[in-house]
Amino acid sequence: MDNGVPLYVLHFPEREILKVEVVYRAGRPQEAKPLVARATSRLVREGSRQRSAAQLAEYFDFYGASLSIPSSLDFSSYILFALHRYRRELLPVFAEMLHEPAFPEAELETFKRNSIQELLIELDKAEVLTYRQLTECIFGAEHPYGYNSTAEIYYALQREDLVQHFERWFTLSNAVLVASGQVDGDVLSLLNRTFGQVPPRPVPPQPSWKVTDRPPQVVHLPHPKAPQTAIKIGRRMFNRTHPDYNGFSVLNIVLGGYFGSRLMSNLRERRGLTYGVYSSLDTLALDGYFYIAAEVHDQRASLAVREIFAEMQRLCEAPIPEDELDMVRNYLSGMLLNGLDGPLNISDVVRTMIVENLPFEAFEAQVRAIQTITPEALQTLAQRYLNPEDYWVITAGKRPVLVKK
Repeated sequence: MDNGVPLYVLHFPEREILKVEVVYRAGRPQEAKPLVARATSRLVREGSRQRSAAQLAEYFDFYGASLSIPSSLDFSSYILFALHRYRRELLPVFAEMLHEPAFPEAELETFKRNSIQELLIELDKAEVLTYRQLTECIFGAEHPYGYNSTAEIYYALQREDLVQHFERWFTLSNAVLVASGQVDGDVLSLLNRTFGQVPPRPVPPQPSWKVTDRPPQVVHLPHPKAPQTAIKIGRRMFNRTHPDYNGFSVLNIVLGGYFGSRLMSNLRERRGLTYGVYSSLDTLALDGYFYIAAEVHDQRASLAVREIFAEMQRLCEAPIPEDELDMVRNYLSGMLLNGLDGPLNISDVVRTMIVENLPFEAFEAQVRAIQTITPEALQTLAQRYLNPEDYWVITAGKRPVLVKK
């Protein structure tokens, strides 16, 4: 655009839809105070200098548009979905909302009350307690990926904290813009007029964070009212730029990433220990972690933990049979195809590559890894990353779980 800020465009002339996404690198790693990134991200839409929150909501509703603010630890994202025919009415107001938020005191107080109430409800769930404890154990209570929200942190938020965070990090030189759908010349002109004329402010140096790895332990959180024992077994891993990411993504599916996984076949179908068990490789901008989760009857929790480790050990000891790997290849290929269905989904793929500093060839590399990775290569990855001694075991329920790695 005129101010030098790049705009990524996916033009589908036959589609009436228009999607404009603005992503600021203004998440937890950039915070000067805990939870200020989340508060700032949410309150940007709660009124501009010209319009109140109610007026903004009514305006977008009138033209059949919708706003989405995806939740993320690393980024503050704003997505406008609209019909192309209303581009001239909507794009200037969308830009106004992002450029000139008012951060009203009343809206901040409402946000704090609602967030604290939601937190109190969530803290009554054993599954939530184990997740919070696991990330804190992996990254540390002072790390942006490791600290947990509390009522006291919410109470401490002040309007000035949000204003400072916005002024430091919410600049177009620290943002990614992606437009998809019917992005014709008129839309490009409007985007250049509403976003391309704003002088980008300089971005402060990005904060650096280090994780002090600690020996994994078994941690139990007493929860006498829990109907089942929640289990989280996890460890620190890596982000999507790591050379082992594509391969381990396949291994994760084999272990617990879909309904036909080994964990589901063992714990649900064969032993009836749980309704659902899964594994997840969660990648972040600066780091990542891998975990396995299940909820089981408290009297069978120890058996569930043993069987989870047994499945991990089996992947280390023997190559995956070709027929099983073919099923996983087909599943992952279908997921990738579904992720490319239409301009809105394609823009998600493009945006993810840009904000996570991946080359566009990364998608092709991921497809190639799915199609060509061998059972022997997956066994090597299992031996590298599925050692039980590297895993934290976090449980929450009526009684401690007997764990033998």
